[in-house]
Amino acid sequence: MVDILASFHPIVADWFRQQFTALSEVQQQAWPAIQAEQSTLIAAPTGSGKTLAAFFAVIDRLVQQGLNSALPDQCQVLYVSPLKALSNDINKNLEHPLSGIGMALLEAGLPCPAIRTQTRTGDTSQLERAAMKRFPPHILVTTPESLFILLTSDSGRTML
Repeated sequence: MVDILASFHPIVADWFRQQFTALSEVQQQAWPAIQAEQSTLIAAPTGSGKTLAAFFAVIDRLVQQGLNSALPDQCQVLYVSPLKALSNDINKNLEHPLSGIGMALLEAGLPCPAIRTQTRTGDTSQLERAAMKRFPPHILVTTPESLFILLTSDSGRTML
């Protein structure tokens, strides 16, 4: 079998290997498609590694981009979660790999790109929304309802 992790930045791949004993089936299938920039729908049971399957390849891409130059102030990844509670969980699940990979980069003497993530739901405060317009997250997690609002406003479309 091809070592899918060999296609990731070595620090990113090492972080994964230190955290997990093996790739899940959903990760094996999703990562090559995501890395090839194909639209990818991931449907799998709870606990199958869906969140990491959805985000790990794009985290790797953002890390590599940030190591080569400053990350632009623009949203590069849009994740639409069907439920507000799930969108908050997804954002929390992003913190672990981002902080772990960031620490591993610093330990290796490499700069740590500041990858911004944010959740946009109906509960997002006006202050957070204003900050999001000034400094768009690189990864935005939202709900269908909030995405509709973003798409129907000039500032939301500009951010996206």
